[in-house]
Amino acid sequence: MINEYDNEKFFEEYAKMSRSKDGLEAAGEWHQLKPLFPVLEGKNVLDLGCGYGWHCRFAAEQGAKKVLGIDLSKKMIEEAKKRNAKKQIEYRISGLEEYEYPENEWDCVVSNLVLHYVEDLEDIFKKVHRTLKKGGIFLFNIEHPVFTAGVGQDWVYTKEGEPQYWPIDNYFISGERNTHFLGCDVVKQHHTLTQIIMGLLNNGYEIQAVEEAMPPKEMMNIPGMKDELRRPMMLLVKAKAMKE
Repeated sequence: MINEYDNEKFFEEYAKMSRSKDGLEAAGEWHQLKPLFPVLEGKNVLDLGCGYGWHCRFAAEQGAKKVLGIDLSKKMIEEAKKRNAKKQIEYRISGLEEYEYPENEWDCVVSNLVLHYVEDLEDIFKKVHRTLKKGGIFLFNIEHPVFTAGVGQDWVYTKEGEPQYWPIDNYFISGERNTHFLGCDVVKQHHTLTQIIMGLLNNGYEIQAVEEAMPPKEMMNIPGMKDELRRPMMLLVKAKAMKE
């Protein structure tokens, strides 16, 4: 996985985002993601791509016994240790592909806005299934295929600079997408809806929920937020690990 998050300019811009400064309540998808979490009291929780550690902190506050947050970015891990340290939380620098995924270790694996950087998504699904206990929950938020298939992942604008429509192209051609995000060139990976859903069903999961993120009404006064109702940006999925 390419790590843009240790780029100084990128990290500085990321730090300015509302979700970076104010945590989960400032994230437009949180009102939908939060109810999807299973009961975490006494459970072991793994956060793949933990960023600042907000979801790790949430798990700890819900009574999780052990929480591990991994992230490829050294800067992210340093920030997580500063902002969201709890006695039951461990933070570790590691990419999703490099983590060892010990068998039957975790009750819940969560991943927020990270999997669209992963080229071999099905391989991660297999590894997560291995590391989940029987009946464990895999809960993730990934950029929606409509968003990742967007041309340049941006609107087509009118002459006045207003968003006119969201162009989609090469939808069924999965793989690398070169985009511009937070003032930097960023490489993401496009996966179709079929690849995401069937990748789970073909690798031992029972899908319990699929939701497309919509910002809540109370955020509609934020500039640009109304445009988030014109196309989906994020896909939330809750899946249960089925084992013999």
